[in-house]
Amino acid sequence: MKNVVFMGTPDFAVGTLQALINSEKYHVQAVFTQPDKPKGRGGAVQMSPIKELALAAQIPVCQPAKIREPEWVEKLKEMNPDVIVVVAFGQIIPPSILELPLHGCINVHASLLPLYRGAAPIQWAVINGDRESGVTTMRMDAGLDTGDMILKETVPLAADETGGSLFDKLSAVGAKLLIRTLDALDDGTAVLTKQPEESPTPYAAMLTKKDGLIDWSADAMKIERLIRGLNPWPSAYTKYRGKTLKIWRAEAEHQDTDTTQTADTLPGMAVEVTKTSLKIQTGNGLLSIKELQPEGKKRMPVDAFLRGYPVNLGEHLG
Repeated sequence: MKNVVFMGTPDFAVGTLQALINSEKYHVQAVFTQPDKPKGRGGAVQMSPIKELALAAQIPVCQPAKIREPEWVEKLKEMNPDVIVVVAFGQIIPPSILELPLHGCINVHASLLPLYRGAAPIQWAVINGDRESGVTTMRMDAGLDTGDMILKETVPLAADETGGSLFDKLSAVGAKLLIRTLDALDDGTAVLTKQPEESPTPYAAMLTKKDGLIDWSADAMKIERLIRGLNPWPSAYTKYRGKTLKIWRAEAEHQDTDTTQTADTLPGMAVEVTKTSLKIQTGNGLLSIKELQPEGKKRMPVDAFLRGYPVNLGEHLG
């Protein structure tokens, strides 16, 4: 095996493409990535991180709006790659392409399959309070993350793990695991293991900004995990004095018996306010806010926020 076509788009895929570029064994014939898109308030057209890396490495770049179109299938047939590597490409690969390479299409997925099939496995692992996550390489089939598994590597989650920190860990692990997978396929030692039809976890659906709205009636630890899982995107938020307030870092605290929720301490209420501390009542326990961001302002520690936005004891968030 020598010739590889790479398909990927976001930051998560960059480490894997770089590992292929650094490899003396594998030649990246071409990179397929999503079309350039306008981004930000100015609407300037921006290349994907994968396109930027490919151009810097002088690798031909293809940007199909729909990879399943006959012209792109024919182009891949002409390339005749030994394997196609797919990492967060952002499009469904049709059977006409899946069956094209000798070794098939190999996907690097950021979960321990069959757990967390879907687009957002990293964030959901943090939100759900998992103790470990990991990366799985698989030979893709027509299903969504249902192909035969090849290699796995487990990564423990830190107590303060965020979606961003786990993203970085799994990206690095995935890059190395992909090279090991291709080596195993090349020398004939790869063992492919079928997945069960049903996943033990719900589908890890793509997150939206709406998913970040904090429900203060939930358990404090559940809210803390939501905040960590959605950091840096799409971020957890609440409302304060009619404006959006993003919460970037917080810690759940058990309540003492004399601060247990009563009719006078409703979820979302500020129950402890000092110059350096802001604690909010939840449905079960207190949430100590550590870092936050008022609408139109920069992120700031809680003490800086309280100097500019004095919160009254008993005032409500949400």
